[in-house]
Amino acid sequence: MAKLDPSPEECLAAGTFVDSDHPDVVAFAREACELAGADDDRSRAVAVFIAVRDGIRYDPYSVSADPAWYKASNVVHLDAAYCIPKAVLLTAAARAVGVAARLGFADVRNHLQSAKLREAMGTDVFAYHGYSELWLGGRWVKVSSAFNIELCERFGTRALDFDGRHDALLHPFDEAGNRHMEYVAERGSYDDLPLTQILEEFGKIYSPDMVGAAPPHDVDPVFSPPN
Repeated sequence: MAKLDPSPEECLAAGTFVDSDHPDVVAFAREACELAGADDDRSRAVAVFIAVRDGIRYDPYSVSADPAWYKASNVVHLDAAYCIPKAVLLTAAARAVGVAARLGFADVRNHLQSAKLREAMGTDVFAYHGYSELWLGGRWVKVSSAFNIELCERFGTRALDFDGRHDALLHPFDEAGNRHMEYVAERGSYDDLPLTQILEEFGKIYSPDMVGAAPPHDVDPVFSPPN
């Protein structure tokens, strides 16, 4: 069961979804840090953030009800995912290189949402938008790895930069000054993914066709999480 508002000490060990001790997650995180020459917590946090942000394309249509879709050791092999799996991987990768990390969630309204996506979702509110909180410099720093840089360049939105010191959350405006993302409600911070309650909320507010019964990409199906 995911724990609400965990301490930094509780956010170093591997979890069910945040399986930071899995060899594939460890290799991913270490490679990112080696390529960046990262040698302290802040630089390691930045390195794994960039690796997740740009290594996995953002896909808002890839929402699945299959728990396997959300396990970091599966996410690391995907080409595309939406914000929650990407946040799970970033959180796991940070723990894999010794940075305490947890998952944060908020409801956000996308003022630049396409008509196609709005129709598919049945709303302009993204419930449980997932991001990571990294323990750096004695405090939790919030960072969203959702939007890859190519996507941002295509739609005229600045890619999120992260310096390991300041929060890096979704931009309220695009580069043309149009209103973009609005944070409307906090959902709390957890040591692992509270998948059951997230999917229950999705079922209440989203179109039934929005959440698939199986992951849209190849992941390990042999997984039965406790929550």
